[in-house]
Amino acid sequence: MKRRRNRTENGQAGEAEQSVSESKSDRLRIRAAWMYFVEQMTQNEIADVLGVGRVTIVRMLADARARNEVKISIESELSEIVRLERALERTFGLQQALVAPLSDPNADPIPAISARTGSFMSEAMKSGMRVGVGWGRTLFGTLPFISAKSLSDFRVISLLGGIGAARRFNPAEFAWRFAQIFQGEGYLIPTPAVVDSIETKVALVERCGLNEIFEMADALDAVLLSVGGVASETTFYRDGFLTEKEREALVSHGAVGDLLFHFFDRNGDLVDHPINSRVMSVDVDRLRKAPIRILTSGGREKDDAMLGAMNLVQPTILITDEESARRMLEAHGVDLNLGGR
Repeated sequence: MKRRRNRTENGQAGEAEQSVSESKSDRLRIRAAWMYFVEQMTQNEIADVLGVGRVTIVRMLADARARNEVKISIESELSEIVRLERALERTFGLQQALVAPLSDPNADPIPAISARTGSFMSEAMKSGMRVGVGWGRTLFGTLPFISAKSLSDFRVISLLGGIGAARRFNPAEFAWRFAQIFQGEGYLIPTPAVVDSIETKVALVERCGLNEIFEMADALDAVLLSVGGVASETTFYRDGFLTEKEREALVSHGAVGDLLFHFFDRNGDLVDHPINSRVMSVDVDRLRKAPIRILTSGGREKDDAMLGAMNLVQPTILITDEESARRMLEAHGVDLNLGGR
């Protein structure tokens, strides 16, 4: 009995792995077909965008035809998603956009975004990388979807403090668990997320050995970030990092969201508020130095924050849900019926 159950479990695991693999290859094939038949890109251009050889593109296009996915139009449930991704890439100058489909336009998008992000991180993380990570419900949701593997010389740096109290979504907890998935080393900022004065911040950095951690942020290979909104029900306020009075003051200064507790307006400019100088997190200028900047967020309450963050951190990879993607594009005047401006 036990041996039969193990075979069943192993078979189910194998089927799941095969399904994930097939889903990824299906998606890549449809992207290639879209670029070739709709955007009329050359096979060499498509190979450069997708990071594969031209021979692979030829094979994928032939496969798409054989599957009857290419007729007068591309017939696939993924085609609308690909169209949104390509529109996001063009509009915001992204290297890659990944859009998670939703079963219901009114559904909570975070589980879908987290799953898509976890799948991406499983493939993107390599030995020898230095990765800075943020925090929040979206990022914590990625953990079950990241495939564990051992990476040599892999380091994870938490980009902000927040160890002061036990909370559901603690920055240090996420960084540590993320590092464990890849059997890497984790580096934390052992301070509260926000301190009482600039003087305290300077003292902690200069006298408590935190300089080394902040300097590591100058040589990151990638950063994984999410944005928070300024509504009172968001993680930042619900978990007690700021008071309602402080939240209202930030809103009055034009804040629409935060990135590592750096509060910014819809244009992506940091707001003029004292809290931005008391935050124990890596500054935005350092984040922009990382060659791979992954922003993963979504939800109607974060619409303005997402638009501001595109200017603030200038991500190279954006991961969001299909409804958020549509609203971002519409805000930039993109005609989705034409796939462009």
